[in-house]
Amino acid sequence: MKSVKILILLMLAMFGNVYAQTESAILGAWESDKKDVRIEIFKHGDKYYGKYLWGKEIVESDGVTSKKDVKNPDEKLRSRNLIGITSLTGLKWEGKEYVDGKIYNAPSGDTYKCKIWIKNDKLYLRGYLGFSLLGQTATFHRYRQ
Repeated sequence: MKSVKILILLMLAMFGNVYAQTESAILGAWESDKKDVRIEIFKHGDKYYGKYLWGKEIVESDGVTSKKDVKNPDEKLRSRNLIGITSLTGLKWEGKEYVDGKIYNAPSGDTYKCKIWIKNDKLYLRGYLGFSLLGQTATFHRYRQ
């Protein structure tokens, strides 16, 4: 009986590792390891997107009220709230990572190419100009309220 329990626990552990590597592992809420931004990643069609849930640079000094998108290159969007905007767009799953995406950095008004991968229950988001080598990587963990 004890060996059956051990076998079941091993199978659950193996399933957990497999699940972490599946395409849907990216879905849900994530918080940066610096705890300065939270995003929610969702799927629409065959691509993945992310929206701002909260961020130190996108809320007013009260920590709650959303700032406006004042640095957006499109003047028509400058009056919208930053909380809830889709800042991550067009990511495609390619077996081990999510590629060909774009990330809009609302505090600066800049848009970068990006890719994401998950390793050891951490999400790594790399934003870059031109080549992936010319960029920065932010690390995220699952956000649980």
